[in-house]
Amino acid sequence: MKNKIDSFKKYKDEYKKSVQNPELFWKKQADQFSWEKKWDAVLKWDFNKADVKWFEGGKLNITTNCIDRHLNKNANKTAIKWIPNNTKEDIININYSQLHKQVCKFSNVLKKNNIKIGDRVCIYMPMVPELVIAVLACARIGAIHSVVFAGFSATSLKDRINDASCSLLITSDGGFRGNKIIPLKNISDEAMKETPSIKKCIVLKRTKTTVNMHKDRDVWWHEEMLGASENFNAKTMDSEDPLFILYTSGSTGKPKGILHTIAGYMVYTAYTFKNVFQYDNEDIYWCTADIGWITGHSYVIYGPLLNAATSVMFEGVPSYPHQGRFWEIIEKEKINIFYTAPTAIRALQAKGTKFVTPFDLKSLKVLGTVGEPINDDAWKWYNKHVGNNMCPIVDSWWQTETGGIMISNLAGVTPSRATYATLPLPGIQPCIVDNKGNEINDSNTKGNLCIKFPWPSIARTIYGDHIRFKDTYFKKFKNKYFTGDGALKDKDGMYKITGRVDDVIIVSGHNLGTAEIESAINQHKNICESAVVEFPHKIKGNGIYAFVISRELPKNLDQQKKEINNLISSNIGPIAKADKIQFVEGLPKTRSGKIMRRILRKIASGKTHSLGDTSTLLDSSIVDKIKSNRE
Repeated sequence: MKNKIDSFKKYKDEYKKSVQNPELFWKKQADQFSWEKKWDAVLKWDFNKADVKWFEGGKLNITTNCIDRHLNKNANKTAIKWIPNNTKEDIININYSQLHKQVCKFSNVLKKNNIKIGDRVCIYMPMVPELVIAVLACARIGAIHSVVFAGFSATSLKDRINDASCSLLITSDGGFRGNKIIPLKNISDEAMKETPSIKKCIVLKRTKTTVNMHKDRDVWWHEEMLGASENFNAKTMDSEDPLFILYTSGSTGKPKGILHTIAGYMVYTAYTFKNVFQYDNEDIYWCTADIGWITGHSYVIYGPLLNAATSVMFEGVPSYPHQGRFWEIIEKEKINIFYTAPTAIRALQAKGTKFVTPFDLKSLKVLGTVGEPINDDAWKWYNKHVGNNMCPIVDSWWQTETGGIMISNLAGVTPSRATYATLPLPGIQPCIVDNKGNEINDSNTKGNLCIKFPWPSIARTIYGDHIRFKDTYFKKFKNKYFTGDGALKDKDGMYKITGRVDDVIIVSGHNLGTAEIESAINQHKNICESAVVEFPHKIKGNGIYAFVISRELPKNLDQQKKEINNLISSNIGPIAKADKIQFVEGLPKTRSGKIMRRILRKIASGKTHSLGDTSTLLDSSIVDKIKSNRE
């Protein structure tokens, strides 16, 4: 008990120092890395202009810090442990020396294909080691990587390529996902029909699917790598040069290209990985996230590699070839730290403990959750049946825009509490404000979660649209970064995230913009208007409920619902499909034409007895009609 008390005291002392003198605190963290030239200033910032710069004037390359500086002591240590979808395929261990050689080779491939500093490279690949190699090679050569989740549609891929004007696409013939093969090259070909900036496409052979190779544009990964040199001196980059663009759904239809820069992101992801998980040098660490999302960037690739960790990378899904696949891997590979999403936990919980108990999970020291707040029941199941009531669960809150974990307990150091993200990390200064921007200091009062002071991995802009960046995150509350999330703080200073306060739905840990989904639905020739909201879902956390107004009531409702979901799938991806679709005569609108989504949320959630004030509606009778026909 004394050790826990001492550790918590150390956290409080560290936190106090970090907010009293943030520049000194982050300077000490940055000093641990390899720099070609130290910075001129630790921090310059102005939230009114949405302008933040960390370690300005510093010169470095992030891959030197991820790989090269480990070669003296850890050359033979496994950097990436790759576990394939198919249990009959061999697990591949790539040590730091091998990773260095492969990244250098692919850097030379990029150079051969005319990629230079500042070019944007789109990566649309399955969860294979070559994805990590491609990401790091981009960073080594100074190109900006834009990874697109391999579950997105051709339209979504096209939009992201065009927004960033990517000149190269790296993809695969296909990808394995459970018992399915995703035709990634075919999807890429469809996207590239309308991507004039793409000059080359490098194709990895994974599924051995027959694909069309476009002459003068498409080349095979393995052929390009054959004669490539294993030597490539990392390009010298500035601290504030862009590292990557990652697209996230916004409250308007167009996805936001969140841009992160090199040095601040490096310092923060390394610090948070080591401290949140209390990583020890011999630990085997597994984050189940796809690299197409920020969690994969920060806590599959950069955070672990910056700490010379062994990072497990899994190609498959938790239910294939059986419901105990996660636990089987933990036993076989003796995983010490396991970081996954509440959606996965709930899905496995629903199958029962019979898929967990056959496996020995005693190697586990730390459990973690990410992507959305975890519900109490799932937290307790995870704690009891996976952690055997002996593993601290780090319930981490953060965003694509924050780059790294912001609020979380530190494993075994600070207290955990079911359904609470708990305490801010050192250097993070959160606050809760009312809708007028006044800070709320009363315990257990809900409000808007904001951050008062910059941290190193804060996003710098939305690619190509700084005005949108400023308006989205810094305009609503003066001198504060607005997260878009609601929260409350209890008497002990612990934070509980209460959900989004803007028009973004978190489904299975993925942010989906309602406007983007509605735009896809409205393409249907028989639909004139739609409104999308979330509702509680036992597995996914939130499901998607679509209210649609049709020009004519379809004779076959099920067929039209299928057509609507096909449109959503083709425009965004299967992850955005509506769980429920209700045909309505009209939508609850104010006299100014604004849809009152809070009413639709309550109806979708089955809380029809407490809809609140409806006096401002243009036609309140429409609410009763929607209620009576609820799905």
